[in-house]
Amino acid sequence: MTRVVRMLMIPLVAVAFAVSACGGSGAKPTLVVSAASSLKKAFTRYGGQFSPARARFSFAGSDILAAQIEQGVRPDVFASANTELPERLYAKGLLERPVVFAANKLVLAVAASSTKITSFADAEKPGVTLSVGTAGVPVGAYTQTALDKLPRSQRSEVLANVSDREPDVTGIVGKLTQGAADAGFLYITDVTATDGQLKAIPLPAGLQPLIAYGIAVVKGTAHPQQARAFVKGLLEGNGRADLLAAGFLGPPSS
Repeated sequence: MTRVVRMLMIPLVAVAFAVSACGGSGAKPTLVVSAASSLKKAFTRYGGQFSPARARFSFAGSDILAAQIEQGVRPDVFASANTELPERLYAKGLLERPVVFAANKLVLAVAASSTKITSFADAEKPGVTLSVGTAGVPVGAYTQTALDKLPRSQRSEVLANVSDREPDVTGIVGKLTQGAADAGFLYITDVTATDGQLKAIPLPAGLQPLIAYGIAVVKGTAHPQQARAFVKGLLEGNGRADLLAAGFLGPPSS
């Protein structure tokens, strides 16, 4: 699905949020959380045991979710794979003040059975196909930050092998597990979430970007107490434990 099509679907997503937020006739409200795709495993587990509300998730590229909020979609919580997008929405008065709740690491990911690529240097070889995130999505921006630290000749060789750009990490994982690309730049947590289908090759020393995740309650939520409880649990409760179990790191400042 192209980015243009995704954006055209925003009104439909807004309707879906409205229906979901209404919930059923039970005592618990439904808390709608828009979250980066890389958070799916940890958040799904956390949401299943979140007692103040029934958690419902919309997972996608952080930039897509931020654009939806800018265009009128109103989840209760927004969790991004970077801090820039939450800060931008906060500056526009759409979010409460964001907090950093997790960190991650960027790796070169390959199929578990791969023998074609065994080191980062192999990503420079002619004939290798790489899948990366688009420039607007955090994983794509982090990848570019890492590659910008390489000498120009090495960076050019790696970029020449990029055959595919995906709007979120789910797309990159799909290309690797289906054999449509030899390697891709992903978060270490995405590799862990494949349960052995992929393996991670560490980046060379000095290339690792600072990867921080930001989260905030969306202004105007009908469930502010539950939304703030959801965020708090990621900082010091069950959510924090689920993040660590999925391979995330604590906030960079912790």
